Amino acid sequence: MKEKQRLSDVTWKKWGPYVSNREWGTVREDYSPDGTAWTYTNHDIAEAKTYRWGEEGICGICDDFQKLVFSVGFWNRKDKIVKERFFGLANKQGNHGEDVKEYFYYLDGTPTHSYMKMLYKYPQNAFPYDDLIRINGERSRQEPEYELIDTGIFDRNEYFDIFIEYAKESQDDILVKLTVINKSGKEAPLVILPTLWFRNTWSWGYNDYRPQMNSEDAQIIKINHKDLEIKNFYARQSEKVLFCDNETNNERLYQSSNASKYTKDGINDFVINGNSQAVNPKDSGTKASFFIDETFKAGETKVFEFRLSDKDLKDPFADFEAAFHLRQQEADEFYADIQCGIKTDDEKLVQRQAFAGMLWNKMFYHYNVEKWLKGDPGEIPPAKSRAKIRNSEWKHLNNDHIISMPDKWEYPWYATWDLAFHTISFSLIDPGFAKQQLKLFLFEWYMHPNGQLPAYEWDFSDVNPPVHAWAVFRVFKIDEYLNRKPDLEFLESAFQKLLMNFTWWVNKKDHNGNNIFEGGFLGLDNIGVFDRNAPLPDGEHLEQSDGTSWMAMFALNMMRIALELALYNTIYEEMAMKFFEHFLAIANSLDNMGEECFSLWDEQDEFFYDAIASNDGNHMYLKLRTIVGLIPMFAVEVIDDEMIEKLPNFKARMNWVLENKPELAALVSHWEVKGDESKHLLSLLRGHRLKRLLSRMLDPNQFLSDYGVRALSKEYEENPYTMTVNGTDYTVKYMPAESDSGMFGGNSNWRGPIWFPINFLIIESLQRFFFYYSPDFLVEFPTGSGKYANLDEIADALSHRLSKLFLMDENGKRPFNGQYPRFQTDPDFKDYILFYEYFHGDNGRGAGASHQTGWTGLIAKILMPRFSKKQIAESETEMPEDSGAEKK
Repeated sequence: MKEKQRLSDVTWKKWGPYVSNREWGTVREDYSPDGTAWTYTNHDIAEAKTYRWGEEGICGICDDFQKLVFSVGFWNRKDKIVKERFFGLANKQGNHGEDVKEYFYYLDGTPTHSYMKMLYKYPQNAFPYDDLIRINGERSRQEPEYELIDTGIFDRNEYFDIFIEYAKESQDDILVKLTVINKSGKEAPLVILPTLWFRNTWSWGYNDYRPQMNSEDAQIIKINHKDLEIKNFYARQSEKVLFCDNETNNERLYQSSNASKYTKDGINDFVINGNSQAVNPKDSGTKASFFIDETFKAGETKVFEFRLSDKDLKDPFADFEAAFHLRQQEADEFYADIQCGIKTDDEKLVQRQAFAGMLWNKMFYHYNVEKWLKGDPGEIPPAKSRAKIRNSEWKHLNNDHIISMPDKWEYPWYATWDLAFHTISFSLIDPGFAKQQLKLFLFEWYMHPNGQLPAYEWDFSDVNPPVHAWAVFRVFKIDEYLNRKPDLEFLESAFQKLLMNFTWWVNKKDHNGNNIFEGGFLGLDNIGVFDRNAPLPDGEHLEQSDGTSWMAMFALNMMRIALELALYNTIYEEMAMKFFEHFLAIANSLDNMGEECFSLWDEQDEFFYDAIASNDGNHMYLKLRTIVGLIPMFAVEVIDDEMIEKLPNFKARMNWVLENKPELAALVSHWEVKGDESKHLLSLLRGHRLKRLLSRMLDPNQFLSDYGVRALSKEYEENPYTMTVNGTDYTVKYMPAESDSGMFGGNSNWRGPIWFPINFLIIESLQRFFFYYSPDFLVEFPTGSGKYANLDEIADALSHRLSKLFLMDENGKRPFNGQYPRFQTDPDFKDYILFYEYFHGDNGRGAGASHQTGWTGLIAKILMPRFSKKQIAESETEMPEDSGAEKK
């Protein structure tokens, strides 16, 4: 199979969709004295300001070091600016935080980017920039967001469907096709500007090499860069070529002199205002566009073809259609193999678009914190206050790689715990990239010298749940299955670095040295009664059920990796034992804190809670039922006798601990009582506690939604939780979608919606418990129904509920599309899938970032069929079960 063969050749990935959808408003482009990133660069400034660290564009591609960028601009002859970048609201402009206000869809893509396809819907009337800002600014947090469709701009179908496709003839020969469809019933004009530019690397004072482009023909742009093979950009249809430079228009923005006469916004100025002085008459520069001015009849479709090539071609479009057809055919073959066990066409459509979203959200990410703090020699020195601005403790961090982003508009920067989930989906189609992404964050120029992993750009020192080890082992096993051999070098090298990260957690996030961990907000933003990052008065601190449970999970993950490595190198038996004992210590502490033997498990409510610990050793529960109390389920591992017998040193030491430390032995779920097929269970939960947690989780009046597990119990909808801490009153109400809290900027909500990463881990944990308990362990499902199911059946049912968010129901509707009939019924909308950040806890409507295919892309894994042991043994293409013991 051609695409699978190409995966072994890294040069096929040199070019890809690595261009951000938004560079403005990011921390790395912020050179303000006070760290006001959202206002230092904004959407209006972006037109004329040259970026320091990256580039943005619509449906853009670039090389893997972003030296040359291609994107497309459009003008409907009514907008006030050329549409060169997607528009959206900055964090303080939106009533629920930042939000892209455009409709675009990632439809297809292969792992080597040999074929890619997306759709952009561009209105034919003036884009309502001011209307969107004004009305969203007037709305409260209790009101819905004002969306582009609410403006009425699509009411008469007065828009263009613009399909953008790429096909690689070879590694440095890329074909580009634009298919433009006038969806309205009347004639409409459109200016198309296929644009090529060099990222500015010469203005900052480190080197003066300035690549150039020039043209002597309206259909050819010549490219001259010493590090790039691509030399020509061809257009089948073009009236002329426009040139300027990728240089800031200082006169416009700062009333100072320009470094170039023809600045970054020169092409925009020529197209919008007819200013011929804004473009270079000598047809050369560092930014260039083909100029195509077309009029479309009602309903008319036109196709435009371009080619970036390392070849001098007399007829660059002679083999164009044949090459496109071949790459599309190869993409179909690739996914036919991936999807061989999926039954319905609708499931295949959703999964393929999920994979496309994952692939299109790869991005070139460049950020050198030390240079950013100091400023560049070619620029004005920054204010002294920047020396202690955010991320000042991360001077070692120097990122210059292709990284999987959560969302290239709303989150055009990595988040480490998001990325761990990304790799699970990537491992199904490109396990090599999944492994590379996990290793990247363990490199010395990412990981802090103290062992901490960088959280995210706004504050690298913030703390995310430690899921990296979990992802490493899951990806290792999937890769082993697909490639029929274990990548021990990957597993071992990751394990060595993860040891440093585990040590950092133990040293930094265990306030009293009692194996009860704090962690702070742990990526769950506003789930708590108050900001869990904020210091408490009078020396009090928060003992976190989720922080402790994540660490118990981390310890088990490390133990499982060490056991796997010990099968090949006996040295790792000692490390496996170390993490076995550390897990037992954490499990013991969860129930026996301090002299009062306080437990985070409340026997009265039969639920796990966070607690406030005072200096005198007393504790007070925060009796708020959230998914924080469900996270102890994630710390579960199953080991069978077959593995233990292969590791005699581990077995001997383990037996000694269990015989000589009875208080710890009692935590191992009756180790001597073996489960199905001689398996042993390591878990924070024994049978009774597991059933009690599930009784709440599976209750429709609490956590269970028709579309998954909610982040907060629905009981707080009518009866909000209230508490007083040191004279301050706090209230938490069930909020099924957008948040009414300003905590963490107000653009994220963990007080009711359905979030994919937590649901995915719940499903995996239930499957592991089932692997131990067998079908005889039954739970009422749903709670109160009088019906019972085993844990595997419940896991399948939760997977089905998550799938329902995207799949057409009996009425032909997709719940994620929410309240807009147009999205549910219009053939030009209803089968295009958006993978939102989170989902309404009651009706499944998508909320938050609309293109966060990152962790919501886990639906691709969920839609993969599960097989019996016999099928797995016989199949060469099917995936293994999602159980705790993957097949060797």
